[in-house]
Amino acid sequence: MITFREVAKQGRGRLPLIGVNALIGSAVTLALPSVLGRSVDSIVAGDGYARWLIVTAALIGLGIAASIIDAFAGAACVAETTAWLRNRLVRHVVRGGPDGTRAFETGDLVTRVSANATDAAQAGPAAVTAIAAIAPPLGSLVLLAVIDPWLAAAFFGGVLLVILVLWTFAKRTADVSLAYQETQGRIAALLSESLTGIRTIHSAGTTEREERRILGLLPELHRHGVVTWRILARSGAQAAVVGPLVLVAVLAVGGLQLVAGNVTAGELFAASQYAVLGAGLGNLTGVLGELARAKAGVRRSAEVAAIESVPHGSLTLPPGTGQLTFDGVSVFAGEKVLLDNVNLDLPGGVTVAVVGPSGAGKSVLAAVAARLRDPSAGQVSLDGVPLQAVSRRALRHAVGCAFERPQLVGRTVGEAIDPHAVSPVRTLAAARATHAHDFVSRLPDGYFTSLRKAPMSGGERQRLGLARAWSARRLLVLDDATSSLDTATERQISRTLTEDRRHRTRLIVTHRPATAARADLVIWLDRGQVRAIAPHADLWHNTSYRAVFG
Repeated sequence: MITFREVAKQGRGRLPLIGVNALIGSAVTLALPSVLGRSVDSIVAGDGYARWLIVTAALIGLGIAASIIDAFAGAACVAETTAWLRNRLVRHVVRGGPDGTRAFETGDLVTRVSANATDAAQAGPAAVTAIAAIAPPLGSLVLLAVIDPWLAAAFFGGVLLVILVLWTFAKRTADVSLAYQETQGRIAALLSESLTGIRTIHSAGTTEREERRILGLLPELHRHGVVTWRILARSGAQAAVVGPLVLVAVLAVGGLQLVAGNVTAGELFAASQYAVLGAGLGNLTGVLGELARAKAGVRRSAEVAAIESVPHGSLTLPPGTGQLTFDGVSVFAGEKVLLDNVNLDLPGGVTVAVVGPSGAGKSVLAAVAARLRDPSAGQVSLDGVPLQAVSRRALRHAVGCAFERPQLVGRTVGEAIDPHAVSPVRTLAAARATHAHDFVSRLPDGYFTSLRKAPMSGGERQRLGLARAWSARRLLVLDDATSSLDTATERQISRTLTEDRRHRTRLIVTHRPATAARADLVIWLDRGQVRAIAPHADLWHNTSYRAVFG
């Protein structure tokens, strides 16, 4: 769980430097009025003012140097903390798997990892700056008391009003900042969703409606922004009113004390400067605004960091050909039953087709078999070992998956087939087996063609997805992974799968009767339950089974 304190501590290498420079700046700020006051008294006396002017110049130079170092250290601290936070969030997102990220929209996740992480990274510098900003007013109060207690009393009364203004501002800004960031995330989620289906939107002629859907949240975002600025403006106005009142009160009391001979002209000048510092508490609104945004960013980042990584065991798989066993497997999504008490014992090395009407649970069965999601009840085993007990490395070497709409990852077409670039020979073998080599060899740079620039149809992308999964040693799970292929190519790949000499199990979700016919067994699913398991030829006599294929 990520907390504000943990994020702030990530800048511990820079925060001491920021804190020291803030203290130096505060010390300079507090020292200048006294030094200038001494200069005034020296000028009035007509003696020794040159040394005080030199001290003043030195203090101003020190203050400028501290400000420059502080700006550099603050920027470096935010950059380092942002990198740390994004690295951690990305790990949680990736290792959480499909189940872990199911509660988040894609665009919202991107916003949390990018923009909100930057806001959260301000936690350390903003906290140090806020604490350091309190030093000048407190120091002013002490030094005014040294000059004259009545000056301190007048100053203290005004500062209490400024503190009340800041407290109200901080309380209101925190909620508004969180609401603003959440609305940003919702807009990003809608945009990401539209970009995914941009071809469908254009072909359906619903561009304007989609624009209204995405931009429909802009008024809400505008409203949160306006509320933020109103709070800032109101607090700034209140501080602008209270500040001069503090100055007037101190000057009035100081004037009376000057007339009474209790303070000198230089001390009155110093007192006026300290009064200005006290009124300067109102400038903390900017720092408090940063703290509010940081707090909101930490909260949204913490929700991502709460995604639990998929737990893996430490076992390896014994020798085998991919015997797949479902023992009382059920999968629930809220109150909806996706799989209901599925019991299967599939022999290793066979081709198994999974068929059924839409919503029957075919993709869920495939996901559970590949351990892309865990069952709500029951257990899945591969060659006698529960999938949850197998180590991550052993599991991903043993099980490969290909999908209807594969997301290809890598810089080149070759990397999309073999992300680890283990062996060009293996890449070529996988491409040839899945008939991807036919079109890859015609690309401008072959397997070194940039993935972004490679012109590919849906069927060609599917063949690359198949090639990426081809190296699986025990179990190959294909979730409608040949649906976009032409009939001839699909027949060739189906023959390759059914005649696979690697002695592994092939679990194929399909809508095509020809694919089911070439399989050794067919699992017929209906409403999350196994209605039958038998060869296609035996099931074909059933009218309801034939209806599955339309």
